[in-house]
Amino acid sequence: MNTRAPITTHVLDISVGKAAHGVPVTLEQKSDGGDWVILKQAKTNVEGRVEDLMDKGSRAERGTYRLTFGIEAYYSTRATMTFYPEASVVFVIREPSEHHHVPLLLSPFGFSTYRGT
Repeated sequence: MNTRAPITTHVLDISVGKAAHGVPVTLEQKSDGGDWVILKQAKTNVEGRVEDLMDKGSRAERGTYRLTFGIEAYYSTRATMTFYPEASVVFVIREPSEHHHVPLLLSPFGFSTYRGT
């Protein structure tokens, strides 16, 4: 049995070369009617991770998901201006048995993401 949650994330602040602690993260799933349904709201831990967006050992359903990261909220606690108030990453789960890791690389004036392991 898989002991990880099916969806995890990790945020790194590349402007300081450290994990981004305290970033608000919202996980949503798109319903059949097209509305977004909130599954979990959390903040990144001291390692910049949110590992409990879903229960460990559970399976994500096939479908479209969105992770929204509160960039402005994170940088406001560091007295740093940012161009982006938030970053939303929309992705599709086609294989529910797989682990889906969605990292975010962050700076006050840019961000990028990729399918992690």
